[in-house]
Amino acid sequence: MTDLSLDRTDTGAPVRAAALSTGVVATVVFITAIAPLATDMYVSAFPQVAHDLSTGATQVQLTLTTFFAGMGLGQLIGGPISDQRGRRRLLLLSLVVMTAASVACAVAPSIAVMTIARLLQGFGGGWAMVIGRAIIVDLATGARLVRVLNAIAAVGGIAPIVGPLLGAVILQLSHWRVSFWTVAVLGTAMMVAVLLAVPESLPPDRRHSGGLHALAVAARQVLGQRRYVGYLVVTGSAMGALFAYVAASAFVLQSMNGMTPVAYSIDFAANAAGMTLAALVAARLAGRVSTRKVILAGQVAAFAAGIAMLVGAVAFGTTRLLAISSFFVLMTAQGLIIPNAGALASAEVPDHPGTGSALLGCVQWIAAGVIPPIAGLGGATTAVPMAVILVAGALTSMFGLLVLARALPHAGSPPHQQAPS
Repeated sequence: MTDLSLDRTDTGAPVRAAALSTGVVATVVFITAIAPLATDMYVSAFPQVAHDLSTGATQVQLTLTTFFAGMGLGQLIGGPISDQRGRRRLLLLSLVVMTAASVACAVAPSIAVMTIARLLQGFGGGWAMVIGRAIIVDLATGARLVRVLNAIAAVGGIAPIVGPLLGAVILQLSHWRVSFWTVAVLGTAMMVAVLLAVPESLPPDRRHSGGLHALAVAARQVLGQRRYVGYLVVTGSAMGALFAYVAASAFVLQSMNGMTPVAYSIDFAANAAGMTLAALVAARLAGRVSTRKVILAGQVAAFAAGIAMLVGAVAFGTTRLLAISSFFVLMTAQGLIIPNAGALASAEVPDHPGTGSALLGCVQWIAAGVIPPIAGLGGATTAVPMAVILVAGALTSMFGLLVLARALPHAGSPPHQQAPS
């Protein structure tokens, strides 16, 4: 089903907007799922990878770091280039890179080859994700943009639930290399979906020209928007808190509280479901409740969860019930914060959606790569480092929303910003 809408020029004259079809949204959801799938299906196989490639745990963990680095680099470079060259062909090229790198991972004879292939896999995946997001920003504005991005985040939240389960099934029935062949097959399916359902969303007259200099200028213009930077801080801080949870929750619940791996997987899935449900609720609220108020509610909840974890870690040894409850509140809060702040950030830079999405994605994945080692400093003995990160992340996120992205004291927002703000 194709959905057509009317935007308005600065003079108020209606102009026909490009089509945002169900097929486009479904394809972007599909592409968005690649990062958690490529990560979660693989993490549980670390011991087998270390054994088969005759290497240590640290070297295998480095392949996760290089994947996140590739994700950030792919988004940083891919977004501005798509602003200059268009979306569709570059989206297909990025998926080719990601798929080829997945095949290289599947046949990697050594940890060195695996590490390089994971970097390229992340680069292609990040490139594809940022272009997919830019396509949505090209085709939707206002409350509709918020609803679509929240819906994408909600459906994409299924991937962290499916990923570990699919990876476990693959390991049980086959070999860890099959996980990468699975990603390669999915990448091929994504290319077919793009060919069938995704049109070019950025016509030549809306593209930016001038090579690397123009890209640098676009980045400066985007970062010169104070409110955009504020929402960038909001999403980056929330993403850091999310990955602090991912990095340390297994130690807190399994090593410190004796939870079994199966029980932990169920709890992990429940928390991902809470995040997904929150994003769906936020999508329903778009246009009815101020998006900033929804974000603030999530930030307050995340701060409360962090304080509870910190007090529990210092005074009570982080009991199981406290940890489970705090983690659920924390993850549910991220469903209110991350997609909504991303939508408002995009609304601040409508002339450079690819660059805006690129910087947004780059900051998020840098946080995903940097925070886990810090959160893991407590090892299996204390949750204090993780709890401190949760509190600091919530406070920094509030600073981004309430100070950097505060409402301008003069005149109203432009028409494309009024609905979601």
